[in-house]
Amino acid sequence: MRGEVLHYDEDQGFGFITGADGSRYTFTRENLRRQTAMPKGTAVEFQPGGGQARDVFAIAAQPASPAVDPGTSAAPAQASSAPASGASPAQHFGRTAEPAEPTDLWSYFWRGVTQNYFNFAGRARRKEYWGYCLFWTIALLVIVGIGVFADFEMGNFDSAEMPAMTVGLFGLFLLATFLPSLGMIVRRLHDLGLTGWLCLLILIPTFGSLIILVFALIPTQGRENQWGPVPAGVRV
Repeated sequence: MRGEVLHYDEDQGFGFITGADGSRYTFTRENLRRQTAMPKGTAVEFQPGGGQARDVFAIAAQPASPAVDPGTSAAPAQASSAPASGASPAQHFGRTAEPAEPTDLWSYFWRGVTQNYFNFAGRARRKEYWGYCLFWTIALLVIVGIGVFADFEMGNFDSAEMPAMTVGLFGLFLLATFLPSLGMIVRRLHDLGLTGWLCLLILIPTFGSLIILVFALIPTQGRENQWGPVPAGVRV
């Protein structure tokens, strides 16, 4: 969603944004995608959720055309406004425009376990969800493979003892990825216009996982909803 900064206190790391929907959202320094100044009036993009703005970043504004003195020719003014060869991209408050985030499968997975580790707001398109699942499965197989190799070298399979390395690494991986995986499910439900609390269906043996699987296969809702705008890369 787009909005405008009403106030931001850099010392306290706290501020307010007015969204395009007319609502006011709070944000903190931790919600900034990049640690930059946020003067009053800065145009921003953000992910709304629960009255708070997340993933906030400034967007470049097109510079206004300079006024032309009636007594002078418009040609010099136009020439002066044209960018010189090698000039930097359009800037807003001294910062370059934010580059578009990659939408390949690996980038979706990497953002899922880094900047979106505790993110339960916003939306996740179908490609993002399955990209995360793909590389999560690959990572799990690699972790288990390392554990099996280590247990084999230590002779744990030659006795009745539990293969400690395999079980330990498997458990640590599941624990480390529990929150980002849950957040991905919640954001996928948001993308369909559904409440994230439906993720609790997964607690139902067998049928719960099948229901979540069906939700994961449904295409993106092709309009802005209460959890944010249509994700980048989706054709509406």
